[in-house]
Amino acid sequence: MVNVMTLESRIDLTEVFWDVDDFHKAFQKYTSSLLQITSSVGEKLYRSRLSLSEFMTIVIACHGSGYRTFKEFYTLQELPHWKKAFPNLVSYNRFVELMPWSMMLLCCFLQTRTGKITGISFIDSTPIKVQNALPLSSRI
Repeated sequence: MVNVMTLESRIDLTEVFWDVDDFHKAFQKYTSSLLQITSSVGEKLYRSRLSLSEFMTIVIACHGSGYRTFKEFYTLQELPHWKKAFPNLVSYNRFVELMPWSMMLLCCFLQTRTGKITGISFIDSTPIKVQNALPLSSRI
């Protein structure tokens, strides 16, 4: 289990929220000027007490928290300790139901936060099994 004090020192919630909220406002301003596709009949509209910026901040905080699963983070950290920061928190089940509502905007936000591409990328550090592995001395 992660110590609350350790988590707070790793990530500044206020800074993340302001960053996300500024992006959300700029994104809304940009998309309001675009031609909108009409919604289809029966399309589900998401409504929540939690704002989209708060929602995205919680998802980002989870990734920086050190918890192994989102459920563990939300139930052990978010609900008991961050009620003051997020007064309109919803239950874990409702939060999971609302996740699709934020994914597109979250992906756009994270795309704007990528560093300079150097041409070298690491995807996975899982060992790959090599067939007929020979010692280095016999390959030279």
